Amino acid sequence: MARDTLRQNREATTAPTAVVRVQPQSVALLVSLRPAQWTKNLILFAGLIFGGQLLDTASVGRASLGFAVFCLLSGVVYLINDVQDVEADRQHPTKSRRPIAAGTLTPTTALVSALVIGSVALGCAWLLSVSFFLVAAAYVALLSAYSVALKHIVILDVLTIAAGFVLRAAAGAVVIGVAISHWLLLVTLLGALFLALGKRRGELVTLAHGATGHRRILAEYSAPLLDQLITIVVSVTLLAYSFYTISPDTVANFGTQRLFFTFPFLLYGFFRYLYLIHQRQGGANPSETLISDRPILVCVVLWACAVAVVIYGPWR
Repeated sequence: MARDTLRQNREATTAPTAVVRVQPQSVALLVSLRPAQWTKNLILFAGLIFGGQLLDTASVGRASLGFAVFCLLSGVVYLINDVQDVEADRQHPTKSRRPIAAGTLTPTTALVSALVIGSVALGCAWLLSVSFFLVAAAYVALLSAYSVALKHIVILDVLTIAAGFVLRAAAGAVVIGVAISHWLLLVTLLGALFLALGKRRGELVTLAHGATGHRRILAEYSAPLLDQLITIVVSVTLLAYSFYTISPDTVANFGTQRLFFTFPFLLYGFFRYLYLIHQRQGGANPSETLISDRPILVCVVLWACAVAVVIYGPWR
């Protein structure tokens, strides 16, 4: 018995120690910047496309730089938001794996990184143009206010998210010095509002009884209320886009009335997304839904191609 015990102790002493892998700080920081979410900044190219500058190399370059600036700024906003929500994220089934919530990136490191990255991005924005800098600064201020306080105010929370998309679209026009239609800004606002409301509904359904523990503003919403708001927003968005395509200014600017023929793509896209929300219980992550759902992805690509053909066609 004594020999067996001695042998077991010797084996335990000589057994290889399990290696605990710690995520490098640089990797944790990059993950916290959420590159997968940077697709939201593609709205900056709306000014390039609808401003008729898609074939202008200089404008494409400036728009691309503007896109890069907003990718960095949106990453800064995510860092601030994750620090603010660290305790709530730890109670969430998936957000608990985020670096700050998981403890692989400290809040202090995140905030210092946000300050450095934000300063560099705003400095680049200033070099592009003063007007672009002002829009970029307004975006950071608004979304930072959302992370700290506005996301806890019912209705104003989703309106703030939508306003962030409008600022992105406005920045894309300002950086290349073109005017953007008020109709188009309205469509951007309403489309983003639709996605924000769909996200709230998706969170309610996905988190069920634990929803308010993760995001307390969800206690102010209900599925029936969100369904009514979504119905209103979808209806107004489709009307606003149709009015934009046939407005005299749009026809005069593009030299054609054919932009109206892109309307069916928008109609299908909204209907498909509503189907995913109600039948597939989706919508909690709009960026993931828009990229992962093949019919919507194909619809977006076809819509973009149709818009490009209409605006840059031989009748131009």
